[in-house]
Amino acid sequence: MGTAAMLRAAGVGVGDEVIVPAFGNVEVAEAVTLAGALPVFADIDPVTYCLDVTAVEAAVTGRSAAVVVVHRFGRWADVTGLRALGQRHGLLVLEQGESEAPYDEIAQRRQRATYLDAKLRGVRTPDGGDGHTYQQYVVRVPGNGRPDRDAFARALRGKGVDCRVPVKTPVHRLPEFRRCVSLPETERAADETLALPVDASLTKREMQRIVSACNALGGLLQPAF
Repeated sequence: MGTAAMLRAAGVGVGDEVIVPAFGNVEVAEAVTLAGALPVFADIDPVTYCLDVTAVEAAVTGRSAAVVVVHRFGRWADVTGLRALGQRHGLLVLEQGESEAPYDEIAQRRQRATYLDAKLRGVRTPDGGDGHTYQQYVVRVPGNGRPDRDAFARALRGKGVDCRVPVKTPVHRLPEFRRCVSLPETERAADETLALPVDASLTKREMQRIVSACNALGGLLQPAF
């Protein structure tokens, strides 16, 4: 059952608000609209890239009916904290997960992530956290007057590294969902994050090339972190 169907089955519809993240795919907000409710955007935790409990609580109003929690990049949201919030305010809490990978594949991704954690310089590596499956290995490239994330990504691709921007435009910036709302962590993450390859199929030579390319560029960054 999809998100829209689950919301409708729970009685969520016209006149209700559903709190969702803006950092990620538009499908979640579209599902809320399809159910007849209004998507309300809350900010993310800068470490997990998932909904921040405090931000969600600040977004609760008398019309709030549900929260849709999205796990991101292989990191889990604070489901315990969000469910406790839901109980306090009488909100339905739905989870939207990522596709599960075989254990062997996850183990190899973690092995490659550990290698990158130890070798990368000049970018902020992800916080592994409990149970990180590294669906994506997402680093931060802060803009500071020198090479910003987009320039960094172009240079990496020029060196043969298949990197990508995980969230190009937060949902609250899209014309159909544009909101006048303060989401500083979402905005910062959208501007700074870059996903590096961490696939189980990568060879040692390919991993070394990723590190070499990143470190050559990362040395141009000011030590702002």
